[in-house]
Amino acid sequence: MTQFKEKMITQADNLNVGWLTYPILMAADILIYQADFVPIGEDQKQHLEICRDIAERFNGLYGKTFTLPETFIGKVGARVRSLQEPEKKMSKSDKNPKASVSILDEPDVIVKKFKSAVTDSEALVRYADGKDGINNLMTIYSCCTGLGFDAIEAEFAGKGYGDFKMAVAEAVIEEIRPVQQKFKLLMGDRAYLDACIVKGSETATRISQRTLDKVTKKIGLL
Repeated sequence: MTQFKEKMITQADNLNVGWLTYPILMAADILIYQADFVPIGEDQKQHLEICRDIAERFNGLYGKTFTLPETFIGKVGARVRSLQEPEKKMSKSDKNPKASVSILDEPDVIVKKFKSAVTDSEALVRYADGKDGINNLMTIYSCCTGLGFDAIEAEFAGKGYGDFKMAVAEAVIEEIRPVQQKFKLLMGDRAYLDACIVKGSETATRISQRTLDKVTKKIGLL
């Protein structure tokens, strides 16, 4: 519902029932595979709560059927913010191309995006209330380097935002470099990808069908 309200403002010309039914579809995707944990960001907590509510309601009516999934949220980076509007979350659907970083962005593109990231006038790298832009960059840097905020503040003591932004960009580039290399390798092997699709489909169908048979039997459709 929170995201639906946001879309009413940002995408008023593209409102449809999908924004409301998405949490239900997400719940189905989770419950049909009997997931124990679901890796999510903080903005998805409400969706998982709805998923658990649905599972508990069904289990209460028909007996133990669905596993109640638990959230798995990282200690750092649970909500990465927009590079241009750090009070908002980073989103691939943002109309501003400078607001987010794609995992397939070229290094020079990533550098440009971080150089233009919104910060503040204090010119001091520290994590504090009211410093949304710097807090966001520190979070991203922490995710890529494993350093805590105190260590980051010490590393950039006496340095300006220009040096910090460049360091964050380079850390992100190095973090996603192996992923990009693997992506290019896989995209060049169509036969392997086709085999993965077939094998994955068979595995997913086998697991999901087991749950679906159990559900249809309990509600009297089988």
